[in-house]
Amino acid sequence: MTHFEIELEKLNNVIVKIGSLAESQVSESVKALLSEPIEGKEVKKIENKIDKLDVKIDEICQSIFALQQPVASDLRFIMGALQISNEIERIGDLAVSIIKRAKNIKDKHDLVSKFEIADLGRQVELITAKTNSYFLTRDEHTFAEIFSLNAAIKNKSEEAIQGIISEMKSHSKTVLSGTNLVIVIKHLERISDHCSNIAEHVYFIVYAKIIKHENPNTES
Repeated sequence: MTHFEIELEKLNNVIVKIGSLAESQVSESVKALLSEPIEGKEVKKIENKIDKLDVKIDEICQSIFALQQPVASDLRFIMGALQISNEIERIGDLAVSIIKRAKNIKDKHDLVSKFEIADLGRQVELITAKTNSYFLTRDEHTFAEIFSLNAAIKNKSEEAIQGIISEMKSHSKTVLSGTNLVIVIKHLERISDHCSNIAEHVYFIVYAKIIKHENPNTES
């Protein structure tokens, strides 16, 4: 194996690792939303690891560009890796924000139950896991599932937000918790969007074709 191939493999492995950490962070954020607050130190530790790996990806890519002249397919992978890393870092940041915000949602369980936020959280966990799987397998069925899930998450988020707003109008005591919960739901929706973005980047790496969010046609 050449030095160039070693660097590419290293880059691939770091992306797999940072994706796994972000997936863990998303699961922790859903846990914080649906149950009691989780241990903040562990969350911070994962956040720091994600930040360090993001820097590591930049360093590997810079090294490859400095020492090699990548062919088109490798160049797509390197550029895609930089974009994917950026998306993953944002997912991690949103997950941390959810964890922090969840602590300020008093009496949240009634609202979470009434508007089926647990189902939304599970869907976001699922799309995060499927996105990591797609990077590994390049399976077109998984790619299609990611976009289908993202559409479902958007619909469910909108329904929940409208329901919570109506609840706040009817019961003023829910305004504070409801406002925080709406922000959390928007964060979950954005995590789903970042997952779709990652899927698009992976698709471009594999097929050299740009796929639009609203038209995930996998035909060549």
